[in-house]
Amino acid sequence: MKQLPNLTEILRNTFQTLIDQFIDFVPRIIGALVILLIGIGVARLAAFVVQRVLGQVGFDKIGDRLNQISVIKQLNTEIKLSEIIAKVLYYFILLVFIMAATETLGVAAITEMVSSLVNFIPKLLAAAIMLQVGVLLADTLRGAVVNLCQSFNIAAGRLLSMIVFVFFLIVTIISALGQAGINTELLESSFNLIIGGVIFAFAIGYGIASRDIMANVLSSFYTKNKYKEGQLVQIDDVKGEIIKIDTLSITLRTGDTTTVVPLQTLQSKNVEVFN
Repeated sequence: MKQLPNLTEILRNTFQTLIDQFIDFVPRIIGALVILLIGIGVARLAAFVVQRVLGQVGFDKIGDRLNQISVIKQLNTEIKLSEIIAKVLYYFILLVFIMAATETLGVAAITEMVSSLVNFIPKLLAAAIMLQVGVLLADTLRGAVVNLCQSFNIAAGRLLSMIVFVFFLIVTIISALGQAGINTELLESSFNLIIGGVIFAFAIGYGIASRDIMANVLSSFYTKNKYKEGQLVQIDDVKGEIIKIDTLSITLRTGDTTTVVPLQTLQSKNVEVFN
């Protein structure tokens, strides 16, 4: 007959193993808690010092410049760079101590996860700096376009400046996401398709709208040597003295009035010159 296992011995070994593991785990968890508490204190102290120092040296003036941008105003939020950098530093230091605490516990999965977060923070910080510089540059270009359009009396200056701002803002966001390690191939391809479509539509619309202007410009190359100011000409039923010729039209003095004739008209009308 087969001998039954000794249940008492099995239970005693099981409990002994549990007790040994618990006794071995308690110092680890105590050490991890101590490391975590020290990390919280160090992180808070470093964040407090950095925020005070950045505030004293006027670092928040850059944030005030960002707060003046219309897009930021619409978000109903206030950017304070010293506070943001202090918080990033706080969580960075805290994650470093959490990683040390998990290494003490011997939990490899949590250690790897925290380590990936620690490595991600510098990339995130670089992406944030790139985004900040890009927003400032886009807003500067927007203001330059507005001033340039105002100097040339272009009515659509605000619309053009907003288009320039949005374009550079999207480029900056895509670049910042790439800096953070996020795959932006789909965004880049979609953005390129949209920009290509807009440029194509603008080119067609502008070409159709300006075909008469281009016809006048081309006509000026053919007619500029045939006519000159002071000549007396008759274009169909309109007779008068040429008082002005530019790249788009010819101006005639017809009695007490003046008549402006597009240059392309001269290619299809009968013109009589009186010497």
